[in-house]
Amino acid sequence: MTWNWQKPDWPNFTWDASRLREAEEQFLLGSGMFAGSIKHLNEQNREQLTIEAISTEALTTSEIEGEILDRASVQSSIRRQLGLAADHRRVKPAEQGIAEMMVSLYRSFSEALTDEVLFEWHRMLTNGRRDLKNIGRYRTSAEAMQVVSGSLHAPKLHFEAPASAKVPKEMARFVKWFHRSAPDGSDPLPALTRAGIAHLYFESIHPFEDGNGRIGRAISKKALAQSLGHPTLIALAATILIRRKSCYEALRAANKGNNMSSWLCWFAGIAIKAQQRTEANVEFLLDKTRLLDRLRGELNERQGKALLRMLREGPEGFEGGLSAGNYVTITGASPATATRDLADLVEKKALVRIGERRHAGYEVAIVLRPVQAVQIDQDGKLN
Repeated sequence: MTWNWQKPDWPNFTWDASRLREAEEQFLLGSGMFAGSIKHLNEQNREQLTIEAISTEALTTSEIEGEILDRASVQSSIRRQLGLAADHRRVKPAEQGIAEMMVSLYRSFSEALTDEVLFEWHRMLTNGRRDLKNIGRYRTSAEAMQVVSGSLHAPKLHFEAPASAKVPKEMARFVKWFHRSAPDGSDPLPALTRAGIAHLYFESIHPFEDGNGRIGRAISKKALAQSLGHPTLIALAATILIRRKSCYEALRAANKGNNMSSWLCWFAGIAIKAQQRTEANVEFLLDKTRLLDRLRGELNERQGKALLRMLREGPEGFEGGLSAGNYVTITGASPATATRDLADLVEKKALVRIGERRHAGYEVAIVLRPVQAVQIDQDGKLN
């Protein structure tokens, strides 16, 4: 197998810009709508949106790599780094590291991408690790850097990156390209195109011993933020996680050559869906505020606890709806009390009942906004 970086045209990527034109326009339009929506949020909700967005990206970018982190610890660390009120819980190195990297990305999106920035991100990500030889520097191992799956006895090779000795030169070229393709660079590229190329280009070099996926996604978000001129809160990693299998398939296909059309169309669809998810979250926060304001002083402690638990699920809702059994588990109420509380919540129009008798469930009385997948066809149309 000959990989993309082994081809004579590496890294002179090609793509069909006409297929991406509508997607680029939609992304910029969506960014403007999002900026307008945020203005309607009060300071508390803007703070909540920022913390939720950064922490969700931290958690999901880690989960893509098979690492499950504690949400409360990540959020606590993010709040402290942003100078906001936080609890004093003890945060483990993994949660601390990814939180630091995501806050660094949020705060310094406009700053130049350099080896030093990448090394610092890597040190944050590998906080507490003792199993790595190269922390805060590019890999140096003489062994091939391979992406494999399957058993130790019968591994399946998905990709092999350039040898470690080639990484400094490849990364110098990558960083130069990233600067040149920036909005104020000598050869600027549209937002989605630049972010998509940056992701695949960096992943193809695979410069670190570990953490390449998380850093690659951070670079994509940095590229998007630079194109928009402000930090982006879009749920990129969260959306990739939902379509993780198709992401791996798209990357494997793209790693075999240097025409990026298919990869960029896949990435653009993901980015637009991520943007729509974040917009739906803003609308949900507005509806949630109105609902809680209307119900202030009317709910008992159990009802308030259950409602807040449901609202925590965001615009896509409590999976399967709330049942009387769930209510008992959340609140500790008896079955009879749960039945009375739920009936009262329906009467107060805090919840909507769905189904009957044993199959009855309850949903929050807010319009839910699940976001559908976005695909770009051969003609560049969004479906």
